[in-house]
Order: sequence, then structure tokens, then C-alpha cells
Amino acid sequence: MKLVNRKRRTARRYFLDRLVRYSVYFLCGVAILPLFFIFGFIFSKGITILDWEFLTSLPKSIGESGGGVVNAITGSLYLVGIAASVAIPLGVAAGTYLSEYRGSKLANILGQAVDVLNGVPSIVIGLVVYELVVLPMGGFSAISGGIALGMIMIPVITRSTEETLKMLPKSLKEASLALGASYATTVLRVVLPAGLTGIITGILVSLARVAGETAPLLFTAFGNPFVNLDPLKPVSSLPALIFNYAVSPYEDWHRLAWGSACVLLLGILALNLFSRWLSRRYRWY
Repeated sequence: MKLVNRKRRTARRYFLDRLVRYSVYFLCGVAILPLFFIFGFIFSKGITILDWEFLTSLPKSIGESGGGVVNAITGSLYLVGIAASVAIPLGVAAGTYLSEYRGSKLANILGQAVDVLNGVPSIVIGLVVYELVVLPMGGFSAISGGIALGMIMIPVITRSTEETLKMLPKSLKEASLALGASYATTVLRVVLPAGLTGIITGILVSLARVAGETAPLLFTAFGNPFVNLDPLKPVSSLPALIFNYAVSPYEDWHRLAWGSACVLLLGILALNLFSRWLSRRYRWY
């Protein structure tokens, strides 16, 4: 009887183990199914329009078929570049401070401020930048769009930098200090280079996040039918162009919107995959 009961308990455990395992597999499949659906739907709609002319020509006037989105591609890269120049120094500096002085009162306040900023909706950030930058400057501009995107990037870079530097062994800093290096030299020449891969990974993730932001750019960069590299003038972007074309009544513009969405999605996917590869290929701990 005891042997029979033991066999029943063993069989029940195996059954529950398989049930939980296959349930987890099923739920994981359901969780990633929307991602594959979105990718497949956008690629099926936009991949047919992608060609050299689409990527290198300017948009056509209303009523003319064809045209491209080179102004939006160039503008997106330009805006992301401005945002990176704003966010990277501030984010890395804030993350380094949070890592080196964790537990202090100022670090706690800074950490809470970063978390709050990370939760602020992007459209609110765009509205704030509109009031503080666009109106005083007298018009929309690339620099105001870059500032808005940079504010969204700062929390991501700050937290990734902080977590990366926390994972470094304490002996690394102690060895540098024991050899007579100053604290500033240790942080700049030892700690930050040791965590460079993780910091770059966080930067790439933040770039992928802001590359698809639309709302703040409608308040700041606005748009431009031409290629513009003047930071004081409006500039186009892929997200804003997709929005404007998608809500238009013209079928040809709808096709351009799907093609632009495909280009934007491929760029974001490439950034995410590269950051994944970088974090696995070059460990910082």
C-alpha cells in the first residue's frame, strides 16, 4: 500500500510539473504573439514600398504619386544626435553620482527625481519644452525637439549607468586608490572605463526608446518637407511624418506612412539587437 501511494504521489508530481511547464510555455507564446503580429503586419504593409528612391528622395506635393522620406530619416537622426549630446553627459554623471554616493540624502533625492522623470508622459515633456524653449525662441526648431527627447533619455541612461557601476567589484576601485590615484582619477580612469560596455548598452536602449517618440516632436520640432540641418529651424522626423501621413485622406500618403513605419521599426530593432549583442559579447563584471 505504501508503495502504491508513493507511486501515485510521484505520478502526481510529474503531472503537475508537466502542466506548469507547458502552461509557462503557452503563456510565453501568448505574451510574444502581439510582437510578431505587429512586426508581420507592418512588414507586410511597408516592405513593398521600400526602395532606393523612397529612402533618398523628398516627399512629393499633394496630388503627385511617389516621393520619399529622406527628410524624415535625416531629421530623426539629427534629433537623436542632439538628444544624445544633451542626455549622455547628464545621465552618465547622474548615474555615477548615484553609484558612488548611494545612501546619501542628495543621492536619494536625485534617485527619486529620476524615477519621477521616467514616469512623466512624453507629451507632457513636449508641452513643457514648448513653453520653456519654443515660445522664447519664437518658433519650432530641431534643438527644442532634441532637448525634449534628451529629457526622456536621461532617466534610462542614469539608471543603466548606476546599475552597471554597482556591479563592478569594489576591489577595482580600492586597488586604484591604494596605488596613489586620486578619487576623481579613479572614477574617470578606472571605474567608468570598466563599466563602459554597460553604459553604452543603456545609451543604445535609450536611443531606441526615443527614436519612436511622436508627441513631444509635434510641440517642438514640428516638421519640414526639406532636409534641414539648421538647429534653429523646424525639422522633420519619421514618427511625426507617420502621424501626419496616416491621418491624411490620400491613399498614396498612407502607403508612405507604412513604408516609414517599416523603416523606423527596422532601425529600432537594429538598435535593440545591437545592445543585446554588446551586453552579451563584452561583459563588464
